[in-house]
Amino acid sequence: MDLESGSRNRESRLKLYKSTLCLAYQSLGVVYGDLSTSPIYVYKSTFLGKLSLHEEEDDIFGVLSLVFWTLTLIPLCKYIIFVLGADDNGEGGTFALYSLLCRHSKMGLLSTSRAAHEHISAYNSGTSFKETKTSSLLKDFFEKHHSSRIVLLLVVLLGTGMVISDGILTPSMSVLSAVYGIKIKVPHLHENYTVFVACIILVGLFALQHYGTHRVGFLFAPILMSWLLCISGVGIYNIIHWNPRVFSALSPYYVYNFFKRAGKDGWSSLGGIVLCITGAEAMFADLGHFSQLSIRMAFTGFVYPCLVLAYMGEAAYLSKNKNDLQSSFYKAIPEVIFWPVFIIATLATVVGSQAIISATFSIISQCRALRCFPRVKIIHTSSHIHGQIYIPEINWILMVLCLAVVVGFRDTDMIGNAYVLVLINMSYSLSMSSGPSIDELFRLMQGESWAGLARTNVQRYEYPDDTWFSLAVITVMFVTTCLMFLVIVTVWKRNILVASLFVITFGSLELLYFSACLAKVNKGGWVPLLLSLIILSTMSIWHYGTSKKHSFELQNKVRLGRLLSLGPSLGISRVPGIGLIYSNVVSGVPPMFTHFVTNFPAFHQILIFVTLESLAIPKVPSSERFLVGRVGLPEFRLFRCVVRYGYKDARRDSYDFESQLIEKVIEFLKREIDEGGGCGIHGEELAVIGQVSSRVMDAVAVTPENRAEQKKVGFYGMGMNEEVKELMESREAGLVYMMGNTCVVASDSSSYVKKFAIDIVYGFLRRNSRPPAIALGIPHPSLVEVGMVYQV
Repeated sequence: MDLESGSRNRESRLKLYKSTLCLAYQSLGVVYGDLSTSPIYVYKSTFLGKLSLHEEEDDIFGVLSLVFWTLTLIPLCKYIIFVLGADDNGEGGTFALYSLLCRHSKMGLLSTSRAAHEHISAYNSGTSFKETKTSSLLKDFFEKHHSSRIVLLLVVLLGTGMVISDGILTPSMSVLSAVYGIKIKVPHLHENYTVFVACIILVGLFALQHYGTHRVGFLFAPILMSWLLCISGVGIYNIIHWNPRVFSALSPYYVYNFFKRAGKDGWSSLGGIVLCITGAEAMFADLGHFSQLSIRMAFTGFVYPCLVLAYMGEAAYLSKNKNDLQSSFYKAIPEVIFWPVFIIATLATVVGSQAIISATFSIISQCRALRCFPRVKIIHTSSHIHGQIYIPEINWILMVLCLAVVVGFRDTDMIGNAYVLVLINMSYSLSMSSGPSIDELFRLMQGESWAGLARTNVQRYEYPDDTWFSLAVITVMFVTTCLMFLVIVTVWKRNILVASLFVITFGSLELLYFSACLAKVNKGGWVPLLLSLIILSTMSIWHYGTSKKHSFELQNKVRLGRLLSLGPSLGISRVPGIGLIYSNVVSGVPPMFTHFVTNFPAFHQILIFVTLESLAIPKVPSSERFLVGRVGLPEFRLFRCVVRYGYKDARRDSYDFESQLIEKVIEFLKREIDEGGGCGIHGEELAVIGQVSSRVMDAVAVTPENRAEQKKVGFYGMGMNEEVKELMESREAGLVYMMGNTCVVASDSSSYVKKFAIDIVYGFLRRNSRPPAIALGIPHPSLVEVGMVYQV
């Protein structure tokens, strides 16, 4: 037996290692594309503008030291060591951190009360630490000040908006920069052709997304692996061939010396340095697609060493070839392998967009489940990794916006100064080999008289600044740092000094980069800011409108006793079948159903009030998903069922759902008779089928008075079997879904701002999002929609 047990343990370990290595391999093609292609433009962007190389090699060594320590401190130390450990049951991203805060304190505005669902295992997963004085004070502060919770939510939504805006900008810039590389060898190629090719590549990239992260990862991983091996190999060659002293630049002394020499220009260059960590946030945001161990293995064992060698090799080349700054990456490639590396670089730059696209899917899925984003279709592309998803609507919207950015943000200077820019591109391509200088080129083409004017125009020409879209990247990182401070104090319950050290170490560095990126606002940095503000406003208004709608239903719900007392006067009749009444309330009768009954006084023989709740956890175990209880006396045949989902749970088709629901009601009836007293359900409680009973906020079930009445009518015993039989017969008679088709409008006394937000923006989003019935997969022939107007 011991031998068999040991053999099984070895097999399970081998299976775990194999799956982890497989996920680490897939992550290369999904997570690290953007991060791995940064060496193409970091040095060029850093020395763009006033900062220039001097005769001494200390300038390039200072930039290399900045790149090395930035890569080490933020991606390696911050994300790999600390932030990945703050996952939300395997999920990562800004909303995952917010989800942790919602569950462990009253900081959140998106989820239901923790007390209502505290028995769920996912709520209490992880190590429990003793409450500290600091964590208690921080929780009390957020609990007492409602405005602080609003500010926290807005900060989270801002970070989320930056991630989504990055999902628009990164594919556009990555693909366009890759295609413009063609002009190195084909300088006369017209701009329209390059834009057209970039658009075709973008369409193909987004068309691949429906295959899922699993297949896309296997398709893209060989490209990224070949790319990283190439740039690391070229880096080793350049270090040996040009300047082995480049290893000394790893000393932080060169950072100090760089700022001492460059001064304000050195601070301005940080907007280019931050490009070396674009895509680092994807390691956390894409965590749900993979696992902590796989991402850590891939980065520390392969990606990080390759990137360091690539940056060192290019610095070694630049230290001896300072005039090749604007083409240093390609010039540093040996001529023999130039074309293979160029082709791999183009493919890798395209693949670099995949990380942010997958992260966008993940973050929007979390927002939608927590009612901060309009309803969209979520397709789970893997039965093993629940975080691997695909959202068709978002995919095609991203594609259209990316195409708009590519077409609208092409280099307009090329149109106004076409002649001079053709000369620039020609001289740039000719610099790849021995050829005439730019002065000689001007003289050959236009004569001596044009040389001075052309040289002046070239000197005035500014190469495209790639650093402006890094503002979105560094903003998301700083938001993550702020949320980590709250997680360390309130969730991990560590000393505030530890949390403060984390924020001071990483937050001060990110604020320094953020200040440098702000200087790029007038050079294009307004684009991610504008996109983020639009996305932030959209999510805020959707959440505001949804919460107001929910508040209206709670305030206008009707107690069941009052409705039943109107039965004789209304002449209510019961028809065969089962009616599933969908609403957002967990007690009383929703106003939609009251409106229906008063206008059409009939309903089905068996009624089940169904409430779907999205909790601030990734997944709810199937055994803990259904809360079932009885409403009123047994002869009423009324039940209530609260169905709880995590923000990563897949919503099954309607037939499977109704089968599970009926099965859970039958289990509930059996428990009632087996436990001889209604399974211990008292007052305002529902039963968790398969688990012990749990209190649910405002949920109405059987009262002690009702239980006494049940015993008088002899419900227990044969009555139980009769009720189950009646339930099954009603199922055969047919099942009807009823839900409200609500129109939310602002009241006449509302302010103009509220009317604009509710009547125009929220109304537009509601009309153009997926209807609730379609989102839930309810068959149209079985659907009854009740029109209602909610004034909020």
